[in-house]
Amino acid sequence: MKKINLIVLILATFACSREDTALISEPVLPTFFASPAEFSGVVETEKQNYMVDTVVTDLESPWGMAFLPDGTMLITEKPGRLRLVKEGKLMPDSVLGLPEITAKGQGGLLDLQLHPNYEQNGWIYISYSTPGDGGWNTAVMRAKLQGNSLVEQEVVFQAEPFTKKSHHFGSRIEFDNAGYMYITVGDRGNRDENPQSLENACGKVHRLYDDGRIPEDNPFVGQGNALASIFSYGHRNPQGLAKNPVDGTIWEHEHGPQGGDEVNIIKPNVNYGWPVITYGINYDNTIITKDTAKAGMEQPLHYWTPSIAPCGMTFVSSDKYPSWENNLLVGSLKFRYLARCEVQGNQIVHEEKLLESIGRIRAVEQGPDGYIYVAMESPGQIVRLFPEEVNQTKGQ
Repeated sequence: MKKINLIVLILATFACSREDTALISEPVLPTFFASPAEFSGVVETEKQNYMVDTVVTDLESPWGMAFLPDGTMLITEKPGRLRLVKEGKLMPDSVLGLPEITAKGQGGLLDLQLHPNYEQNGWIYISYSTPGDGGWNTAVMRAKLQGNSLVEQEVVFQAEPFTKKSHHFGSRIEFDNAGYMYITVGDRGNRDENPQSLENACGKVHRLYDDGRIPEDNPFVGQGNALASIFSYGHRNPQGLAKNPVDGTIWEHEHGPQGGDEVNIIKPNVNYGWPVITYGINYDNTIITKDTAKAGMEQPLHYWTPSIAPCGMTFVSSDKYPSWENNLLVGSLKFRYLARCEVQGNQIVHEEKLLESIGRIRAVEQGPDGYIYVAMESPGQIVRLFPEEVNQTKGQ
């Protein structure tokens, strides 16, 4: 019996190490990795020591975070709940007024983003998987928070075609300096048709006005049957999107298959190659393509082999972490750590692992207080990185 249990545990660990984990459901592994509560004292790193401060617990698969001006934290739970944290306490009741959500496989209630002018207009943007004709796909709704309810709901984006496949929804949201909204959609498990086709929304990064209208200068406006919202294409499953605070460029990361996770800078009318070129292979070790480069297709500025299963991404712009200025932080689902990536120009020149073995990281954000917050789906918690220097000052 002990031998059988060990085999089951090994197989479960392998299955959960990949981004494509549980296309039907996502099992929670036994907690044999270090939990946030086990991180005590100062953690020494190459350039910035910190302490781990657990701020929210008892969450179920948190996926996205956003911070309101009054200090309230909004958190999406993938099964379909929007939660509020006020004055450091997780409110027992979920926010009302969400749309119909299909929580299957990797789908569910996903990302959150505030409008750049939130204090003036109150718009909150929420991505989720929703049912349609023949299946479900990624959508984005905007709404306003009134008490414990969402009001004035408007669907501003709907990806098609609908499919019953339950993986590769993508689903990050970001705004650039000009106020345009970017939305990622994964290839929805159809790599042979979707990413390279301009006639559907899957395997793409889309650019829209904040109300869902199409910008007139989008690269494929007026080009036959091409979908006018498409900004770039040839993506697999983009689950990281962040604005570089130095130059305003939009950075994206996406899951490769087995190997070949990528970081890209998103540019208009650029083909990022999937699946024609890739640095990864199939999960059964067979070859997808022998090509890692091809004319007319963009090379990643950085890639991981073996795959780390990246999810969530933010730049450090806070003066709380002076030694990490403009570093890129990327969560790893597979290896359960936070990657600190040093950026010079448009290159990642060095990496360091933070929070090793802490949990499957889904989201990382810099809060309005300047601190870095990290959300883990397993265990369902959010922690804050508290710089050693700040901690010493606080204790005086």
